[in-house]
Amino acid sequence: MLRTFRRFSTKYNPSLASGFHGKNATSTSTSASQDEIHHFQQLAPSWWDVWGPQRILHKMNLARMDFIQKVLFSQVKAKSDTFVPGFNHQELLPKTVSTAIERELNNDIRSQLGEKHLKILDIGCGGGILAECLARLPYVSTVQGIDLTPQCIDVAKEHAKSDPILKNKLSYKVQSLEDVTDRFDVITCLEMLEHVDQPSEILRHAWGKLNPGGILFLSTINRDLVSWFTTIFMGEQVLGIVPRGTHHLSKYINAAEIEDWFRNEYPRSHEVLDCKGTMYLPLTGWVNHDCTRIGNYFMAVKKLK
Repeated sequence: MLRTFRRFSTKYNPSLASGFHGKNATSTSTSASQDEIHHFQQLAPSWWDVWGPQRILHKMNLARMDFIQKVLFSQVKAKSDTFVPGFNHQELLPKTVSTAIERELNNDIRSQLGEKHLKILDIGCGGGILAECLARLPYVSTVQGIDLTPQCIDVAKEHAKSDPILKNKLSYKVQSLEDVTDRFDVITCLEMLEHVDQPSEILRHAWGKLNPGGILFLSTINRDLVSWFTTIFMGEQVLGIVPRGTHHLSKYINAAEIEDWFRNEYPRSHEVLDCKGTMYLPLTGWVNHDCTRIGNYFMAVKKLK
């Protein structure tokens, strides 16, 4: 296995993920390859089968929503004037007291978020697992999901019909990111960058469609031995919990590479609000952790101006 990792290390330049070339990219397309589109065409019919090929993605969505909401909550300052000495050290307070304070503050924050009426774009929405959850949030006004696979969009539209709440809040379209003309408060690009040939162009176009003060949420996979072992060797080849051909190590992107890209491209207009690693535990599900340089990770980047 060590020889395998050395082969990976020499074959793939650690300083450049596939297609991650900044301003000197040879292509400006945000399209996925035909092989990637064909792969997801095959998965489309089973997208909402929680025990099927997308079972791991359904479980991961819980961790994704948890990360997104925590970041959004962190951007709202509670108006409550409640003050309890030592509140930042909740272990010093009786459980009933700390729980009541947290509930009051969270309700205050939710109320303020509700006034914002967030407008969201979900890039590479697939069958709509994330988009539907986002559209149900009370502080979200609209969610627009885009994808290049018509079969996935058909599945997403059909499934959304089962919930009347989504009727006027959620829309889907077969559309490339370049062709989106609106601006958004939140843009999500989750489990998508590792499926395109020019991820830097996805980031560039997404950033241009984000309102000042808006937040871009990303999730993808570090290019390392752990990622290969967990997502490809174990996930696809041994356990079969992820469809074969879903991942390609050469397309994985290190968290540090994305951070460097933002520092180079938008040095004064971005802030990385948070970055968390996430991993799948068979008996637990997806859990977030602080090891952001290994395996899967989530990232939130705020557009300052």
